[in-house]
Amino acid sequence: MATDRTTLRLSDERKLKLDKATAIVASDPSDDPPMSEVIDAALEHLIQSEENLEDVRAKYPPQTVKDCCNTDVLGLRYQTSIESRWR
Repeated sequence: MATDRTTLRLSDERKLKLDKATAIVASDPSDDPPMSEVIDAALEHLIQSEENLEDVRAKYPPQTVKDCCNTDVLGLRYQTSIESRWR
């Protein structure tokens, strides 16, 4: 389990990604959601993406799943497993 942290260091690249994620989570252009909500949304999306890959891998051909659903973070590896590509 991850440890609690009170500080998040933001590189320029991470700040840009956070800004993009904030714009996605915001309800309108003037909304500025708290970072905790943006992070919660990103985590929920990651969890749901993995669940979606599990659900569709038995329903569609592996190449179709790879073409549609693989990302830089998660992807179908052959027909046998879903792997995290993040680390």
